[in-house]
Amino acid sequence: MDVVTSDLTSADPTSPDTPPLDVARLRAETPGCAHVVHLNHAGASLPPAVVTDAVVAHLRREQTVGPYEAADAVADELEAVYGSVARLLGAADDEIALVENATRAWDLAFYSLPWQPGDRILTGVAEYASNYLAFLQVAGRYGVEVEVVPDDATGAIDVEALDRAVDERTRLVALTHVPTNGGLVNPAEAVGEVTRRHGVLYLLDACQSVGQLPVDVDRIGCDLLSATGRKFLRGPRGTGFLYARRATTSGIVPVMIDLHAATWTGRDAYEVRPDARRFESWEAGAAARLGLGVAVDYALAVGLPAIEARVGALAEALRERLAAVPGVTVRDKGARRSGIVTFDVDGVPAAQVRDRLRAERVNTTITTRSSTWLDFEQRALPDLVRASVHYLTTEEELDVLAAHVARMTA
Repeated sequence: MDVVTSDLTSADPTSPDTPPLDVARLRAETPGCAHVVHLNHAGASLPPAVVTDAVVAHLRREQTVGPYEAADAVADELEAVYGSVARLLGAADDEIALVENATRAWDLAFYSLPWQPGDRILTGVAEYASNYLAFLQVAGRYGVEVEVVPDDATGAIDVEALDRAVDERTRLVALTHVPTNGGLVNPAEAVGEVTRRHGVLYLLDACQSVGQLPVDVDRIGCDLLSATGRKFLRGPRGTGFLYARRATTSGIVPVMIDLHAATWTGRDAYEVRPDARRFESWEAGAAARLGLGVAVDYALAVGLPAIEARVGALAEALRERLAAVPGVTVRDKGARRSGIVTFDVDGVPAAQVRDRLRAERVNTTITTRSSTWLDFEQRALPDLVRASVHYLTTEEELDVLAAHVARMTA
């Protein structure tokens, strides 16, 4: 199969405020585009060459002068990563912690809350497995109650039902912004209006939204936010970050600390640092962090509004192509939808669809009940194929995927 390099000329011709992207140039800056049709950006995206170059250059530096010494030589660049992430989210530098992945960022926030018997957690039907497993664990450990807020008619979390559910025992509202198993974009800002009105902490899992949608923590109103580098930000694996709003989370003491998160001030005394870096640990991969910083700067240079417009248009185009194939059912819900497209093929298991596509150098993945149990159970879903587009994706690549899927149903 020949990998396609031609492209559309505009992200969204209907939006005069969104300038067209130079997708040909962006693809040329991404070596992987010459080798595969990559429709697994929600798993891990193809990095641009500048990201890989930054990581490899620092590893070479460590090889030459020593890892500690190499980190000292790029101390300013490492510090600048906090500013880049802060700009991405509309936050302050001291509200950002850099950690090894989104799940660890989420865990550090969640498990550090002072849980008490009778506390309530409110969440949505499409909550991610790792988060819900944590809910179940603290429920069993501390006697915390977990309540799932129902969906509205569009399949998103019902904001009015959430508003009614909040009471004086509600400790946390935790929501996945873009679920892993479909195109839904939950109404994060409307949820933030509810939590601010009630004075309840709001933890947003933005693992799948940061990098494909503009995410502004003040507009959303979340107190804590977790995200990863490897997905739509196109950064290295093993990178993530936590946002902790200074005004509402400064009293949260991390469940684990070390000599980076705190200072040993006496035989029986210590002081936890006041900024978000109290959630970090001392040891970290400098090369990966530098790569994350480059990836964030790259996304900011491309422009999140332009990225959102193009990703949304391509995802809808893919849904239309797949829905036109006999025997294929597209399973995405929501009034607002993301670049994640899920579907199943009659008579062909999702894993077999994925494997047959991969054999043709078309990258997708699968999503199963174990990742979002409640939503799969509620909708009686089979295992699904997940194809996720990005601004690098071309219309011709969508045709390639649809054609291969059509041959499986013939």
